[in-house]
Amino acid sequence: MITKIVSKNFDIPNSHKLEVALANGRYSSIDKLFTMKPEEVTAEVTASGLRGKGGGGAACGPKWELMPPVDERPRYLIVNGDESEPGTFKDRQIFQYDPHLLIEGIICTCWAIQANHAYIYIRGEYKFFIDRLNEAIQEAYKAKIIGDKIMDKYDFKVDITVHRGGGAYICGEKSALIESIEGKRGHPRLKPHGKECEWFYGDPATVNNVETISSVPNIVENGAEGYTKYGTEKSPGTMLFAISGPVKNPGVYELQYGNKMIDFLNEVGGGMLDGKKLKAVIPGGTSCPILTADEVEKAVLDYESMWDIGSTLGTGGMIVIDDSACMVEVAKNIIEFYHHESCGQCTPCREGCGWIDKIIRDIIEGCGSSNDLQTILDVCETMNGKTVCVFAPAVKDIIASIVKKFRSEFDAYIKNNQK
Repeated sequence: MITKIVSKNFDIPNSHKLEVALANGRYSSIDKLFTMKPEEVTAEVTASGLRGKGGGGAACGPKWELMPPVDERPRYLIVNGDESEPGTFKDRQIFQYDPHLLIEGIICTCWAIQANHAYIYIRGEYKFFIDRLNEAIQEAYKAKIIGDKIMDKYDFKVDITVHRGGGAYICGEKSALIESIEGKRGHPRLKPHGKECEWFYGDPATVNNVETISSVPNIVENGAEGYTKYGTEKSPGTMLFAISGPVKNPGVYELQYGNKMIDFLNEVGGGMLDGKKLKAVIPGGTSCPILTADEVEKAVLDYESMWDIGSTLGTGGMIVIDDSACMVEVAKNIIEFYHHESCGQCTPCREGCGWIDKIIRDIIEGCGSSNDLQTILDVCETMNGKTVCVFAPAVKDIIASIVKKFRSEFDAYIKNNQK
């Protein structure tokens, strides 16, 4: 079930060091890269069906194609390593165990979109991983892998800058991330009417997730067919799936798309801890609709299958919940987080998160009524589709799904805890 492409070097001692990385295939795609025209690299990535692995699942190649024709303006690649979605801890594995794979992917992507400067935005709490990544970047500069000439022989310049975020969840949203790098408050931007690239200080830029960029060297080296031989027709390739909660083998594992969720939980995750029974799974970070135990039995780990079952694959960070957990308390933990992290720019999100937080807190304190549950669902609908970014719709998805699927627990909690 485990298929190692991005994670191939994770278990090798000192794999983060340049000497070890070079001995285990890192930067081996670069010679082939520079035999290809930039548009040929983009076409290969498009043909591979590579999709964004930061949560949205958008096609990667078509995103690159949105960059305007090369002119006198500078062009940028921005790598989103904010990784602040609860339950998600996969990108930090790349920072820790194979940062040179990310650097190699940056070189490939910069050549494809003709960008000479890449920014890597990392959440501020990731100090260990920031230090390790900076060490790898300095090794790459010293070895003349990056800088004025790639590998000290290809006449193309790539500089890499690591930008440490301030710990705001909203800065995982790409336009808020750019605002943050520009030195402004991390507020998501209004979206354009049509499809276009991102803009960094008014110049064209592309934003991709860490794992997405780290998947590019394999495609360059082995062609689209080297990627599409894994996964499904519409969700080709692999993904780093994280699993946490009361399972025997929590961690991060690379799988092909298309495996059954219950098989991953039992065969790779080792099954539930002794004495625990599966109750629910949040499949891809806390902004995804929750799945009941019965739904987990049917769930398949690819984008289309997860949409069909009424949830999303998200970041692939699965939070397993056992039968001892109170779903009212689960909802409380999640809404407290989102209430705190809402940037407050849009009224439906700012007020909606606050009202849901207050209502659930009242229920827990014994001051709730059965009417409160309908109020929560009404507020959720008010939040959906009326904001600048998808923060509020994501809150609606997880909170409404918990209330609807575990309503009996809320009703019992209200009945048994009224003052």
